Amino acid sequence: MAENNTPDIVYTKVDEAPELASASLLPIIRSFAAAAGVSVGTKDISLAGRILATFPEALTEAQRQSDDLAWLGEWVKTPEANVIKLPNISASVPQLVAAIKELQGQGYALPDYPYEASSDEEKAIQAKYDGIKGSAVNPVLREGNSDRRAAAAVKKFAQSNPHRMGEWTKDSKTRVAAMDGGDFFSNEVSATLDKAATAKIVLETASGETVLKEGVSYPAGTVVDATYMSAAKLDAFLEDEIAKTKDEGTLFSLHMKATMMKVSDPIIFGHAVKAWLKPVFDKYGDELKALGVNPNSGLGDLLERVKDNADIVAAIEEVTASRPPMYMVNSDKGITNLHVPSDVIIDASMPALIRAGGKGWGPDGKEADTNCVIPDNSYAPVYDAAIEFFKANGKLNPATAGTVQNLGLMAQKAEEYGSHPTTFEMPEAGIVKMILDDGTVLHSHEVQAGDIWRSASARKAPIEDWVNLAIERQKATGYRAIFWLDANRAHDAELIAYVKPILEAKGVSDKFEIMAPREATIASLETITKGENTIAITGNVLRDYLTDLFPILELATSAKMLSIVKLMNGGGLFETGAGGSAPKHVQQLMEENHLRWDSLGEFCALGESFKFLADQKDNAKARVLGDAVETATQGILDHDRSPSRKVGEPDNRDSHYWFARYWAEALAAQSDDAELAAHFAPIAKALAEGEAAIVAELAAVQGKPADLGGYYHGDAEKTAAVMRPSATLNGILG
Repeated sequence: MAENNTPDIVYTKVDEAPELASASLLPIIRSFAAAAGVSVGTKDISLAGRILATFPEALTEAQRQSDDLAWLGEWVKTPEANVIKLPNISASVPQLVAAIKELQGQGYALPDYPYEASSDEEKAIQAKYDGIKGSAVNPVLREGNSDRRAAAAVKKFAQSNPHRMGEWTKDSKTRVAAMDGGDFFSNEVSATLDKAATAKIVLETASGETVLKEGVSYPAGTVVDATYMSAAKLDAFLEDEIAKTKDEGTLFSLHMKATMMKVSDPIIFGHAVKAWLKPVFDKYGDELKALGVNPNSGLGDLLERVKDNADIVAAIEEVTASRPPMYMVNSDKGITNLHVPSDVIIDASMPALIRAGGKGWGPDGKEADTNCVIPDNSYAPVYDAAIEFFKANGKLNPATAGTVQNLGLMAQKAEEYGSHPTTFEMPEAGIVKMILDDGTVLHSHEVQAGDIWRSASARKAPIEDWVNLAIERQKATGYRAIFWLDANRAHDAELIAYVKPILEAKGVSDKFEIMAPREATIASLETITKGENTIAITGNVLRDYLTDLFPILELATSAKMLSIVKLMNGGGLFETGAGGSAPKHVQQLMEENHLRWDSLGEFCALGESFKFLADQKDNAKARVLGDAVETATQGILDHDRSPSRKVGEPDNRDSHYWFARYWAEALAAQSDDAELAAHFAPIAKALAEGEAAIVAELAAVQGKPADLGGYYHGDAEKTAAVMRPSATLNGILG
């Protein structure tokens, strides 16, 4: 499907700090790539870009935008694909609404997001917007399985320059709380289809049958799961944990993934908001509904809607005073764990808390032990095991710790992250049935009103590819290799039935272990504590969680990981790390013109992309560029050229200058390609001689507010002016 003008490498246009950094870094990349005859294009998968592409009928001809995500979704299925993917916003409803409002203010006649759609027109608009929120991007692009690991240079630097770790004590009160039944884990059923099938999902009630979803097709060999969470048991669990937290004298915190799990987790989050303010909802439920309160949108939205109702405000204050202190997103601004569903994302929040010695920030601005509420038991044991391990053994030592690499099953919307179209909040009690086209009832559950039912799947080809990638990685490294699969979990049992025969057929069964997540967590921590290495071979959600948990412990950040997706049809997708702290970075830039975003993940992905291109298109110059990128990245680390957190000190733009300089110097010094050496020698010389002027020009703009022309949809010229303020550097690179 590739167009005639398709670039060699596509660099994604995204959101927040990574996109701001691109305004500085991408011109450098294009300048260097051109010398090797390599073209670097962009495709817009930002939240604003996705919104505009979805509503062409609401826009003028000049405002309309191509559907770049759909284009990329087709390109990643081709052998020519070579994508450098930066982290994008997996939008919650509040973020989606904020982006819509900003675009409307810029003159785009977009419809409002209908919270409660009633008419057919509103339902159609809501459906379009719901297709944009949450993990709308990743399942489309990830047509391959994940290979994530710390780059050798990054790991070496972390060991030589260990980051600060919080102290763990044996008497820490920090713990993980999960439901003891009624959750997704305990209710899960799973089956592997022996032939291709199409299914429909229906709810049978006393009043008749409702079709929840039809036309869900699966190829032969697909593992199909179904499960539900009991709303009543969830409410009882939350109420109990709030009381226990107060008795224990710790902070109450809820850790969810309301972005990727964009249907189920906002609902669970809403249950927590209602549990926290239960007396208020009991007394003022009708008034709250009339004010448009939706607890799924968070406490922040609720407080804004009720601010003019003195009775409700007083009731909220009274209830809050009786509750335990809450884990805070921003103590200074009073932003709590329950303010916005996308503010506390489990894969970022839990590793940060564990790295800090089990401490979270309370409303008094001080650190305290925390009750980490993770309702579902599918993955809560990972964090529980980690916390108990560090209580018993003390903090990890980054200077001596080994590493945990990851191979993750994620291709073709594998597992829960592909469940959005088949997740439903039950409108009434009944029996949910998953019925195949031949009439077979594959799965069924008896449910009550408010229960959250979902189905997920994993296809045969990605599963087999995942196992074979694991075999290749273990052979290449010799590391301890563990499949994180629980034989007592329905879905995992089906995967084990795939894994074992492949390992036996390849004669490598003795090279691999299979452990449930709790035991695998302990085994992996024991391994890296001894300075040894291991490979975690996991499903999609654990891939996401572990590639934050272990890098944050080992490296202090997950943004510096090599993240390579070997696309199943031969292309390559190179991801650049996490973006969880990006909003704070943007806020600082707008207030102080200082961007502390570290582009090391982009550097690592760039080197791999060039080397992949060299093999893909037999471009020897591209390999020279890729090798020089690695040298430049090592230079950034060795000379401590990463961004500082404080205004007035070197920031992201400074690191890009040094990256360009080290890259040019490496190319000028190499002997594999004389033409490239001759081209970059004068550039390297000019960058070195211009150091004083460039550094001064970059420093001069800091300390004053920066005008980007927007948060979600900034002005390109204003952003370029902010992110490329050195006339000297721009003159050298063009």
